[in-house]
Amino acid sequence: MADCVFCSILKGQLPASFVHEDDTSVAFLDVHPIHVGHTLVIPREHYADAASCPPELAGHLFEVSTRLGPAVVRATDAHGFNVWTANGREAGQDVFHLHLHILPRYREDTFGLRFPKGYPKEARRTDLDAMAGRVREML
Repeated sequence: MADCVFCSILKGQLPASFVHEDDTSVAFLDVHPIHVGHTLVIPREHYADAASCPPELAGHLFEVSTRLGPAVVRATDAHGFNVWTANGREAGQDVFHLHLHILPRYREDTFGLRFPKGYPKEARRTDLDAMAGRVREML
């Protein structure tokens, strides 16, 4: 895609600090890091999000992420890491080229997923079973 920043990086039109490259994926440091060491793992081929990516490639991206995560932790003296992706604007996606974030985490950092007020609230089994049926129907 002509206006995709990640495709421009892959074409060498924009700089990136790479930490991994293979035939189907690359990983580089995020230019707007949440924490030092924040790394992005992307497919070489353009896919807008995880839903449009072939499952085998999505699995490979996750595999790369789980190999790189401990290296990022060691390099940054972090205490752990998250691997996450956003799918769709409402989920927080702002670059529409699939990317997995490897985010080093620290005991006292202020970044994180925020649960809604009143969480956790146990769902009724009948409601869970009904939703499970609806999801299965959509497959």
